[in-house]
Amino acid sequence: MKKIYLWVLFFLGVATIANAAIDKEKALSMVENLTKKGIEEIVNSDASVSEKNEVFRKLFDENLDIDFISRYVLGRYWRKASVAQRVEFVFLYKEYNVKTWSKRFDEFKGKKFIFKDVIIGSNPNQAFVKTEVPMDDGKPATVRWRVSDKDGVLKIIDIIIENVSLVQTARNEYTSFIAKSPKGVDSLLENLREKIK
Repeated sequence: MKKIYLWVLFFLGVATIANAAIDKEKALSMVENLTKKGIEEIVNSDASVSEKNEVFRKLFDENLDIDFISRYVLGRYWRKASVAQRVEFVFLYKEYNVKTWSKRFDEFKGKKFIFKDVIIGSNPNQAFVKTEVPMDDGKPATVRWRVSDKDGVLKIIDIIIENVSLVQTARNEYTSFIAKSPKGVDSLLENLREKIK
């Protein structure tokens, strides 16, 4: 009986190590680098739209888990989509968001991100890095960055601006669009191609 108890303790210990909580300092450092050396720098520059898009594309590739986000956004339709549809959706979704977020973050021109807190999520491998951006109307805009640790690699899997999850919003919009479209996922791909143009 004692041996069984010791084995249980051993495996619980291994499980605890394997599922160790995300490092809050590393999550904070990652988002600081992204905002200060990435977003603030390009938003406050005189770069052209195409140059800004290129920087945001690089920031996406380096900091976002675009594959995970794409799967989440398509929801049950990800499983129904063909491999070709999935590959194209990941590409189009990233390109569309590069252009959208490039414009969205222009609202923060001349502003700086202020770091408030880092909170471990219900999943210990995820943390929310809370930031605020002082705005001209006096009320700061809140931006929370959801960071995930996957095998020691930190990636952002959502950005919540003013309590609105960009990923959840996209999921609601896209799954509803597909459900109402006769061509399903293909209709969404066509729609994204047009928006990117």
